[in-house]
Amino acid sequence: MFTLATDIDALARFGRALADPIRCRVLLALRESPAHPADLAETLGVSRTRLSNHLACLRDCGLVVAVPVGRRVRYELADARLGHALDDLRSAVLAVETDATCVDAEEEGCR
Repeated sequence: MFTLATDIDALARFGRALADPIRCRVLLALRESPAHPADLAETLGVSRTRLSNHLACLRDCGLVVAVPVGRRVRYELADARLGHALDDLRSAVLAVETDATCVDAEEEGCR
């Protein structure tokens, strides 16, 4: 049983990050390989401003890091185990219930 505040906080941060479809897509893209924001925005079909907000949320959650590369910044998962966790979580959820739908309450954002 999770009783430590740090365990609960870690899971809450992961859940907050996964609560938004764009953030999920960012995490899945970064699972494949590190990327520059402009490339991510183009790949995901979102504006750079919108992507920037989601990247800031993911950084605040501690799930991605910004790595300076010359005059540009590249984003990557903060730890390779996060990619494995995403794969494991997706597999577990699909194994439990393949036809369930999750109705969103009000979208709250990442604050």
